[in-house]
Amino acid sequence: MLKDKTALITGGGTGIGRAIALVLAKSGVNIALNYSRSEEEALKTCQEVKDLGVQSKIYKANVAVDAEVKAMVSQVTSDFGALDILVNNAGMTHFVDHSDLEGMKDEYWDEIFGVNVKGMFFCCRAAAEELKKNRGCIINISSIAGLTGLGSSIAYAASKAAATSVTKSLARVLAPEVRVNAVAPGIVQTRWVEGKEAHISKLAEGTPLGRVAEPKDIAEVVYSLIANAGFVTGQTIVVDGGNFI
Repeated sequence: MLKDKTALITGGGTGIGRAIALVLAKSGVNIALNYSRSEEEALKTCQEVKDLGVQSKIYKANVAVDAEVKAMVSQVTSDFGALDILVNNAGMTHFVDHSDLEGMKDEYWDEIFGVNVKGMFFCCRAAAEELKKNRGCIINISSIAGLTGLGSSIAYAASKAAATSVTKSLARVLAPEVRVNAVAPGIVQTRWVEGKEAHISKLAEGTPLGRVAEPKDIAEVVYSLIANAGFVTGQTIVVDGGNFI
């Protein structure tokens, strides 16, 4: 069903993005990997994808810069001949305690919203025409922070709430040709949470399934929305082991 399709995954070299790239590649999807700083990791993931028998290339772009996004999407379409799937996984945060209102600096708001909201929208807009032509789909990686108001900072939680809203808006605008959904993970074992073992252990204890997510847990849900959910659009699927019930 997905064989020979092409997916662009932003922030695709590490963590959740890497896991999504690998699970899609196993189904025969060609993978375009976006990165902004992690070139070494992107190259490694690219080779892992190629080893699964599909095509893959890496593309450096800051998703918060519209011109770079447009150039990237154009190049991906040229290199692969089509674009069928967009996964907006690129994200950033600043860790600021929610009670530290003065610590939530103006520039932090701008940087977080620049990547997590504007960057997501820029990618969707740049890919929209090609995705509509190919009756493709978009998956936005959000966070339960956007539903709970918790998380690494107030601005981060707000950005993920905005991402949910943009997902709903684009699901209407791009229908019926393109489905647009979001996946909202809880805590995931990635480099974002390195050094926060005590915090992770506490969260795991309060989760019905008794652990926090691995990147592959998120990737499996993303795959399902792409391959097996043809009548689902505008939805945000929470993947947190039952913590947010």
